[in-house]
Amino acid sequence: MKNTQIYYARMDEFWRKEEKLTYLEKIEHIGNVEWQEIKPDKNHIWLTVGLEDDFETFIALGSQETKSAKGNVSDCLFKIYSRGVVTSRDVWAYNFKFDEVSVNIEKIINNYNAQVIKWTQKKDNSVKVDDFVSYDDTQINWSRDLKLDLQRGKLADFSPAKIRTSLYRPFTCLFLFFDRILNEEVYVFPSIFPNSETEAENLVICFNGIGSEKPFTSTISDKIVNLSFIGGGTAYQCFPFYTYDEDGTNRKENITDWALEQYRTHYQDSTITKWDIFHYTYSLLHHPDYRERYAANLKRELPRIPFAPQFQPFVTAGKRLAEIHINYEQQPEYRLKHIENKDLPIDWQVEKMRLSKDKTEIKYNDFLTLTGIPTEVFEYRLGNRSALDWIIDQYQVSTDKRSGITNDPNRLDDEEYIVRLIKQVITVSLETVKIVKNLPDLGLPKD
Repeated sequence: MKNTQIYYARMDEFWRKEEKLTYLEKIEHIGNVEWQEIKPDKNHIWLTVGLEDDFETFIALGSQETKSAKGNVSDCLFKIYSRGVVTSRDVWAYNFKFDEVSVNIEKIINNYNAQVIKWTQKKDNSVKVDDFVSYDDTQINWSRDLKLDLQRGKLADFSPAKIRTSLYRPFTCLFLFFDRILNEEVYVFPSIFPNSETEAENLVICFNGIGSEKPFTSTISDKIVNLSFIGGGTAYQCFPFYTYDEDGTNRKENITDWALEQYRTHYQDSTITKWDIFHYTYSLLHHPDYRERYAANLKRELPRIPFAPQFQPFVTAGKRLAEIHINYEQQPEYRLKHIENKDLPIDWQVEKMRLSKDKTEIKYNDFLTLTGIPTEVFEYRLGNRSALDWIIDQYQVSTDKRSGITNDPNRLDDEEYIVRLIKQVITVSLETVKIVKNLPDLGLPKD
């Protein structure tokens, strides 16, 4: 095998089926294919098209080695990071309404605990768990880890304190029952946001992880983040500023002392703080030149952060981006024109909104249409959708066919919330686009 040679050829990924078949007919047999010999790089990657070598020279955001290290660490910006939370039963564990989460989770806990008791009391030890549990989608939603907990005899318990606010999708906060048994994987989040009090001081920079098919996206949160933040099979990675013990004590800064020294030395500025580095990183991950040049690298590994020619402009931009992305509900409302159907009573309730083909207006409901949406709004994208598209997609009444559970975003105590949110997200989108367009040059090598 030492003398093995591997040859590779590819078709354009944007070709249609007919174009591919035409090409195959033209070459007739494999001897006419223009093969290219390929060899792996030092990371054992064979397909290196699009990978930029200088990416390796930047500071790593994090690594598994640093994450598992004890004591002093170096070579990375952050010590600890985590995937977003995965429940394997989102319909049950998430909801726009606190009371609905309570009812749904108490129902599933009662059914789960009853089956745990039956399992521990069974006489026949040859019975397999898959044959033992009761499959009723209106009562419980089983998953691999929940069955393992059943086999271990672990009982679940309900507490209102476990219902936390969570950033489920872009600009969409839901109530989450945060629990090791009823969530499939909580990863490191019990040490990132162990209680609601830590949400007032901690922040996490998040982005879609290795192998994502979606465009690189970065966001920031002061709440627990969902694993599939931008949907699909994309696993969101989260890098916190602070970490804690799981009881909320022993707060520690998560940016390494080594990284702080690197930045102070490089920029010859002893006043640089870890918060400065945090905000610098957040704005740099939005830079269009960085995202475009290193698109292939970002699909292969965690981001690496270069030293830009200027430091403080990125810090300033990062602080502002963080402020408007976290506090989006406090931003000014963009002025949209209201077109109201005078034949119908005033109605602020949403069923399912629709964006017009020219993307200038939203049909909110039969009573109200919002018009005057600027085209620049759609330049701020998170994955394959703009921020406004995410609002239209998420803020609708939905009923799960299997469980019968309904999720309703309308607020009876704040009927105009969704209309207000639309206008605020437009403001956030426009300012984000402006900030990103005005980021300084990164000083990257020219091709």
